[in-house]
Amino acid sequence: MKKFSIAGATMLAFATFAGAAPAQAARCGSGAGGFEAWKREFVEEARGRIGAAGVDALMNTNYNSATIGADRGQKSFHLSLEAFMQKRGASAIVAKGRQLKHSQAALFQSIESRYGVPPGPLLAIWGMETGFGAVHGNQHALSAVATLAYDCRRSEYFTDQLYAALELIDHGRLSPSARGSMHGEIGQTQFLPKNILQYGVGNLDNASAALMSTANFLHAHGWQAGAGYQPGEPNFAAIQAWNAASVYERAIAIIGRQIDGE
Repeated sequence: MKKFSIAGATMLAFATFAGAAPAQAARCGSGAGGFEAWKREFVEEARGRIGAAGVDALMNTNYNSATIGADRGQKSFHLSLEAFMQKRGASAIVAKGRQLKHSQAALFQSIESRYGVPPGPLLAIWGMETGFGAVHGNQHALSAVATLAYDCRRSEYFTDQLYAALELIDHGRLSPSARGSMHGEIGQTQFLPKNILQYGVGNLDNASAALMSTANFLHAHGWQAGAGYQPGEPNFAAIQAWNAASVYERAIAIIGRQIDGE
């Protein structure tokens, strides 16, 4: 689900919370060499905002070169729509999605009644993200998020994600050893930590909870029950909020329509 100077905001928040003068913000880097020093700086910066469990979990993370490689790549998002859908197995997602729409009809009726989101886009996202739960990713999720928070390219955005992950760990909602995808997304539909905090409903490794959480996300981003979700229609903006890649957004809309329309 599949973006956003952290220093001023973070230091102000720290000062307000801890009643102390703001600390020097942890300095981002561009290679593994500075990662350990950055972690120590981050802990000092965050003192009072994260608990002992979060601190311990962060200090046990490792720099993930594979995450950096994936972040610099993402080549499939530069494909044409047709090539992207073929690469992602759109026809197989549609076929499996139609089966699941019927075999789990009660679940999808309950979700649509509560959030206004029909089965199609939810099944499209579920299939696109993890092959309906077949592939969750095998990366150490916290190391992936910490690596991207340290890396200068999108440090501000992933610093927010790291604080969210550490809060989840402190509250027992996320295991420090959780595995996920290259950017630290976890669960059946691949939620980043901040979205778990804001929209997560239950254990996201559980399909029903993940689908409800995804519907909750879309609903919170303006989904209107009964309105269309193709480009130019009211609910397409909610799909755009889920992932910023244009080719992904259009693919989800098409696959969802094919599942819902049959």
